[in-house]
Amino acid sequence: MNGFKNLNARRLSVAAFSFSFAYLLSFLFEGQVLYSLLDLHGEDADRYILAAIIAHFAGLLTCGLLVRSQTAAKSMMLGSMGICLATAIPFFFDPSFLWMVGLIVSGYFSGCAVASWGYFLKSFTHKNERIKSCADVLIYSNLLMIVVNIVAMNRSPYFGLSLSMLCLVIGIVFTWMLPAKGTNQQEKTLKNKTHGGIKNPLLLLCLFVFIITINSGLMYQVINPAFEHQTGLVSWYWAVPYIVALAIMRNLPMKAKRSRILYIGMAMIMGAFISFMLLDRKASDYLIVDTLMLGACGIFDLFWWSILGEMQDYSHNPATTFGIGLSANVFGVLCGSILGMVVTSVGLPGADVAVIALTVVCVTLVMLPPLNRQLVLLLKSHVYLTAYDNMSQSQQTDIVYQIKTLDPLTVREQEVLQLILSGKSNREIAEALFISESTVKTHTRNIFSKYDVSSRAELISTLLKNQKIE
Repeated sequence: MNGFKNLNARRLSVAAFSFSFAYLLSFLFEGQVLYSLLDLHGEDADRYILAAIIAHFAGLLTCGLLVRSQTAAKSMMLGSMGICLATAIPFFFDPSFLWMVGLIVSGYFSGCAVASWGYFLKSFTHKNERIKSCADVLIYSNLLMIVVNIVAMNRSPYFGLSLSMLCLVIGIVFTWMLPAKGTNQQEKTLKNKTHGGIKNPLLLLCLFVFIITINSGLMYQVINPAFEHQTGLVSWYWAVPYIVALAIMRNLPMKAKRSRILYIGMAMIMGAFISFMLLDRKASDYLIVDTLMLGACGIFDLFWWSILGEMQDYSHNPATTFGIGLSANVFGVLCGSILGMVVTSVGLPGADVAVIALTVVCVTLVMLPPLNRQLVLLLKSHVYLTAYDNMSQSQQTDIVYQIKTLDPLTVREQEVLQLILSGKSNREIAEALFISESTVKTHTRNIFSKYDVSSRAELISTLLKNQKIE
């Protein structure tokens, strides 16, 4: 019965977020509805777009300070979507200061709504299924966005705005139906057993996301305008390769090496910018460039969305983890957009744009191996630590002696190691042993040296990887 309830709650949370996210994609976040309205009235798009992106970034980054429970997350999502609905109304009238105010306010609160969904992703989706929930949200929201874009670009931007607001209303209804508290028993367990920190791996992931997403900003400002004369084709095909890539990634076996697939994505980005440099601006050329670029974006987006989903198990506040991770995505788009505006204003040729983009890809290629290694160690170490908690005292003690060290551990180092394996921080170890935190760090460095490892995650993986994980 609980499994059935979780399945329904998962579907409901995916539906709620998909409709609300469709509004964000089609209107607020560089959406074609907004572009069409600005173009209709002859307004400068750059300042409006930058204001909305900066506000959205701020909402994602700070939501965790405002939302600290699932009940608060539901209230934040409902309140934020209501505010977004109200601030969209002035766009049915001639441009005024309310347009800029509305974009800033709705940009911030839409960021809070997105970050808040992290609670429902954690609560209603099993950790092994979160990649599918993330894929479903991205696929459904982009399908809805395509419908809205076609209407806005080929019929009327006001009609497109009405459809995007309808998506928001439906999202509010589904969010209202969501349970205020989780039904997943795993959530309760993990809340009481959160091992170690994810600060360093999260920062590494954010850096990777930021760098690779710069290309998305370049795409918005450089590639898209170059094909703006292909209105009909762009309105419906733009996100199709993205959706196809998501569907393929969603249905890959769980044991598939995601890091290897990232290399395919980076090769596609390289191919997209090289093609943009060499090809003309015909419909067939757009199909090639867009297929390569958006297919790669689908691969990368699902990679970091799913990693953020897995990290929820090791975070006290899912809104903080989810928000910070996605804010790196938005910040990358923002910087890429600014870079694209500069490139456009100075009139750089396509070859120079391609060189800039390929430089970004090369930097990312250097980051990928250590990123993947650290993330794998992080996730594995937390699984091992959970198993360690379930062992008897004698089993826990035996682990320390099973693997040979370069030099024998001292009695104090054995005590520190046991506490490390219990998931204690340096400060908690210092309090437990009545020693200073600097002394703990010294013992920890000695332990690393004797086991020939370089981090806690690697130490935990080395000691516990051969244990039976239930």
